[in-house]
Amino acid sequence: MPAPQPASRPGLDRRRLLGGLAGLPLLGGGLAGCTPEEQTRADDGPIELSVFWWGGNQRAEATERALRLYSQQNPGVRFRVTWQGLTGYYDRLATQATGGNVPDLFQVDDTVLTEYAQREIVLDLSRYVADDRLDLRGLPENLARYGRVDERTVAVAAAQTTAALVYNRDLLRRLRVPEPHTGMPWKDYTRWAAQVSHASDSQVVGTTDPSGDYRALWLWLRGQGGELYRGRQLGFSSAELLDWFEFWQVARYDRATPDVPLVELADTGEPDREPVVTGHTAASFAWSHQLPELQRRTKEELGMVALPGTPAAQWPRASMYWAGFRGTRQPEVVADVINFLTNNVAAGRLLGTERGLNPSVSVRRFVTDGTTDRTVKRLVALDADLADLMGPAPAPPPKGHARVRTLLVAAAESIRAKQSGARAATSRFMAQANAALAE
Repeated sequence: MPAPQPASRPGLDRRRLLGGLAGLPLLGGGLAGCTPEEQTRADDGPIELSVFWWGGNQRAEATERALRLYSQQNPGVRFRVTWQGLTGYYDRLATQATGGNVPDLFQVDDTVLTEYAQREIVLDLSRYVADDRLDLRGLPENLARYGRVDERTVAVAAAQTTAALVYNRDLLRRLRVPEPHTGMPWKDYTRWAAQVSHASDSQVVGTTDPSGDYRALWLWLRGQGGELYRGRQLGFSSAELLDWFEFWQVARYDRATPDVPLVELADTGEPDREPVVTGHTAASFAWSHQLPELQRRTKEELGMVALPGTPAAQWPRASMYWAGFRGTRQPEVVADVINFLTNNVAAGRLLGTERGLNPSVSVRRFVTDGTTDRTVKRLVALDADLADLMGPAPAPPPKGHARVRTLLVAAAESIRAKQSGARAATSRFMAQANAALAE
């Protein structure tokens, strides 16, 4: 169960700072012009930082152990933690703002990072990076870059992940169908999926339908020299999106994908509903760091490779970030805690791979070398396969990305349900997505 929300501390009127944020599902508005240096410093005595993240019990236990280790090494600092599942997380973050309980340190993902940075909600960490008090030299360059907005470091990857194809190895052995592999072209992948459906007499189909999955579309575009975004605009044309939708219409015709109701359940992103776990498909699209969680939900042995297409379309992604609140009374301590969670080997061992691979390559090796956990081995193996093949990191998605993701799912669902044709759905999406990005 989530721990109690941290109590408001005297000396800092966060309601005044964050009055513009009340009632918003995303932290909207801006601060009242105060910088951390202008805030009242903590009274003499122990420093208490509030920390908030989403995740399950395993993530909570690992994170709390790492924070306790920091307190043991820094006796003047203690933590008050709050955590919950992802559903409703950003709503609760806004509620905490309204109640004057904004966390000093919190977890975000790239859906909201740019918006939080541009609205000056997150702490600018650039000066701590510049003098190595927050040392990012051990991170892959592209992973460090993926935490920068407008050339400012505003967050640090809590772990590294990869868009991945998770598949049922036991099922493929029974069907005598070869396993998919990294670098498989998209057309070969849908042919493979149709082969699975045929071999099982359509009792199981090959792949979930990712036509509404922004991760898959983004890699498809990058594999052809495109991008999902260019600045604050879509990075692709109507013709490119139409090609994407029509590609999956052909796959549906070939019985490579399941029926509409099952696909819409998978669109929710809930691990329990992934069709590779429920036994409805041989493969699902996921994040690589989700493999252990998916494996826990099935007795079948799961395997993992990169999403179809060229590995050069991939880049080292932050599964999630650590960010500080711009109005924190202790910006230097917040930066030091992030540095500790990033670079301390003992903390890395406590955190393990629950969020993904440790962001620091050297810490990652200490954590994963010699592991006997089969799912962790597959996570490490995929990273090793892609390490020298991935391309440059794009900028984090712009403000409006959350709305664009929702619109893409809606467009794909309307096509699958035959409520609209691919051309009409494409035109509607392009108009609505451009409007969302222009707000």
